[in-house]
Amino acid sequence: MKLFVAGLPYDMDDAELEEFFEKFGTVTSVKVAMDRETGKSKGFAFVEMPNSTEAKEAIEGLNDLPIGRKVLVVKEAEDKQGGGGGFRPNRDRGGSGGGGGYNRYGNNSRPPRDRY
Repeated sequence: MKLFVAGLPYDMDDAELEEFFEKFGTVTSVKVAMDRETGKSKGFAFVEMPNSTEAKEAIEGLNDLPIGRKVLVVKEAEDKQGGGGGFRPNRDRGGSGGGGGYNRYGNNSRPPRDRY
């Protein structure tokens, strides 16, 4: 079962988080989301546990657990639906996409308009 974990301290890494979940059973994988620029945690992670009973026990045992100034949120991860979400630069700001290259007129400009 794949679990979503939020409210992590920004200095927590995969190994530290794995220790929390191993108390409840076998952990297949732990992946703390990291910021590419700073190299620090984004404050959330995904944990996979093969035994759903153990995973549910981990949810009950770790959800709402205070860690420093933060409180953990642990729940079953939702299946990622294709297509949605995310920032799309031109669409989210109302701009137009595409462009570039040459058109059928042999240049990169628009055809002349007929005035009415």
